[in-house]
Amino acid sequence: MRSKSVLLAIGTVVAACATATKFDMSPTAPSPDRRLGLRAGWMNAAQAAWNLRLVSAAPKPAQFTDDTNPGDFGFLNSDLAFTGHYVIQGNFHGLQVWDIAQPAKPVLVTSYVCPDAQNDVSVYRNLLFVSGEDFNGRLDCGTQGVADSVSKDRMRGIRIFDISDITHPKPITAVQTCRGSHTHTLLTDPKDTANVYIYVSGGAPVRSPNELPGCSDLAPDKDPNSERFRIEVIQVPLAHPEQAHVVTKPAILADLTEPAVHGEAPEDIAAAAKAAAEARAKGGFTATFFGTEHVLRPRFVAAQLDSIVKARGGSGAPTAADSATLRANVQAIIDKIFNPSPAPGPKPGPVQCHDITVYPALGLAGGACAGYGVILDIRDPANPRRIAAAADSNFAFWHSATFNNDGTKVLFTDEWGGGLAPKCRVTDKPEWGADAIFTVAHDTMKFQSYYKLPAPQTSNENCVAHNGSLIPVPGRDIMVQGWYQGGVSVFDWTDPAHPKEIAYFDRGPMDSTKLVGAGSWSAYWYNGYIVSSEIGRGLDVLELVPSGLLSQNEIDAAKLVHFDYLNVQDQPKLVWPASFAVARAYLDQLARSNGLAPDKVAAARTALARAERLSGQQRRDALTQLATQLNSDSQGTPDQAKVRMLAATVTDLANGSGAGRAGL
Repeated sequence: MRSKSVLLAIGTVVAACATATKFDMSPTAPSPDRRLGLRAGWMNAAQAAWNLRLVSAAPKPAQFTDDTNPGDFGFLNSDLAFTGHYVIQGNFHGLQVWDIAQPAKPVLVTSYVCPDAQNDVSVYRNLLFVSGEDFNGRLDCGTQGVADSVSKDRMRGIRIFDISDITHPKPITAVQTCRGSHTHTLLTDPKDTANVYIYVSGGAPVRSPNELPGCSDLAPDKDPNSERFRIEVIQVPLAHPEQAHVVTKPAILADLTEPAVHGEAPEDIAAAAKAAAEARAKGGFTATFFGTEHVLRPRFVAAQLDSIVKARGGSGAPTAADSATLRANVQAIIDKIFNPSPAPGPKPGPVQCHDITVYPALGLAGGACAGYGVILDIRDPANPRRIAAAADSNFAFWHSATFNNDGTKVLFTDEWGGGLAPKCRVTDKPEWGADAIFTVAHDTMKFQSYYKLPAPQTSNENCVAHNGSLIPVPGRDIMVQGWYQGGVSVFDWTDPAHPKEIAYFDRGPMDSTKLVGAGSWSAYWYNGYIVSSEIGRGLDVLELVPSGLLSQNEIDAAKLVHFDYLNVQDQPKLVWPASFAVARAYLDQLARSNGLAPDKVAAARTALARAERLSGQQRRDALTQLATQLNSDSQGTPDQAKVRMLAATVTDLANGSGAGRAGL
C-alpha cells in the first residue's frame, strides 16, 4: 500500500496549483522549457505546467496497482469514456468508474476486475462496451488466465455490460471476433435509432478455427473469407443488446501495397541487440521482425509452447524438447505474422487497423491502419467504404485520427515504438512519432505539416503521440493530446501548416535509473475540464487558464458545449449556443490576429457590452445594429470569414436563437 505521506504529497501539490492565480499572458512559451530536468518519482514526481492547472490527481485503487512494480503491464490504465458526471477508465486489470461531479475531488464509485488487453471502453445510454484481445482474457473475467491454446473459456472481442446501475456493471454478452479487439469504435447512425454499430480493430493474430469457427488467416486468394485486410462490424440492437453480432467484415484495406517506412534510431537498434543477447543468454526467446531482433513476451511464448505440447498429444508443462522445438521454429512463426512470404507483385499493405474515428454528422471516418491513414465513407454504417488513403515514410505506425469540426482537416498520430519506448529524446527526429496534419477535400488528403511535443524527454520516459480530442473553442481548431510520459500538450492547428503549442502539463519520469511505463494514455476535453488517464498513477483532471494565447472569453465559450456522454472516437459535431461569450471569443481572436482593425474591435466590444446590459426590444435593436455594422466592416478585412462569423452570432443573439451554430 502507498504511504500516507505520499498521498498527502499529492494533495499538497494539487492544492498548491489550485491556489495559484497569476496567469502568464505572454504569447511566448517560457524559456527554458519548464518540462526539462523534472525530478523523478512515482506519486511525488516534480510537475511543470504552462496555461494549464492541475485540479486533481486521483491515485489508482490498490487492487489495480502492483506496489512492487509500478510499471506492471498487467495494471496499466488505458482509455476513457464519459457518461453524465462519470468517467469510465479502462485498465489491463479491469474497469474503474470515477464520479467527477466535483472535479477537484474525484470519487471512485466502483472497480470491476476483468483482466484483458486493453479494456478500451465506450458507452451508450445504459450500455458499456469493452475491448479484449489478450490470449489470457476469460469470458468469466477470472484472473487465472487461459492455459490452453484453444479454449471455450477465452474471450477475444467485445464485452457488453448493462450499467443502468453504474456502480454494479452487469455482463450482458460477449461478441467473439477472429482477431479480438485491440480497440473499437462506437458508431451512432442518425438514420438508424434502433441500433448502434461497433467497428472492431484488432492487431493480434487470427484465432484458430478450432476455437472460433470461420476464422482464417490464409491469403485472400486462397480463402476469400480471410480475416486479412478487414475490420469487423458489430450491430447492437438497443432493445436486445444480448443479440449483438458481427454483421459484416468489410475489406477496407484491400489492394493497398506495403508502404515505405523509416528504420529505427541507432540507439534503439543497439539497445534491442543488447536486450536480445541478454535474453538469449538466460534461455529467452527472440525473433526478428520489422528489421530488428526483439525479445518475445512470456505470454506469447507460453501460448506457442502449449500448442507444441498439444500437437504431440501431450499435456501438462512443456518439456525441454518442446522448448527446443519452439526455438528452432520461432522465427518461422513470427515471419508468418509479420513477414509473410512475398507473393508475385507488390507486397500487400497492412492487414488491420489500429483505431478508427467516426464522424457520423459528416458521414466520414478516419482510419489509422498501421501503415496507412485512410478516409472512409460511413453513410452505410455496416458497409464502410475506403475513399482515400495516405502513406508516409516518416510514420512507423498510424495509430489514431481526429477531424477538425468542419471536417476540412484530419490529424493522424504515429505511435512509433508502440507506446512504451522513449521516442521524444533530443536525438529523435521531430517528424518521427509525431502527428501528421492533412487537409481533406472530397476524396483526397493533402499533407500540411507535423506536430511533435516540443520538449525533449529523457531515455527513461516512454513518449510518443497518443490519444487526444478537440477542445470546443469556437473559431479555432485546438486539440489536447496525451504523450505518455511527455505529459499533456494543448496545441492550435487552425493553420494546418503551422501548429503551435499553447499549454502543457508534465511530470518527471517514474524512475531516474530506468524506464518504467507511465504517463498520459489519453487526454480528453469533457464539459469544461481535461481528463487524462495516467497509465501508472491514476486519473488527472486539469483546467485551462487564460493566457496570451487563449482568452478567458474563449475558455468560457468552450464551456458552453455540454455532452451527456462522450466517446471521443465517435466524434460529435460541436455546436455553440447563441451567447455573448461566443461573440467575445471571436472579438478576442480578431484582436489577437489583427483580423479586424483595432478601433473597430474596440467599438464592437463597447457595443456588445452595452447591448448585454439592455433587455427586450432595446437589446434586439442594439444587437441588430451591431450585426449590420460588422457585416459592413467585414468588407476588405484581413479575416473576413471570422468577422462574418461574429456578425452571425450577434444576429442569432438579436433573434433570440438558442439553437446555436457550428463553428470551425
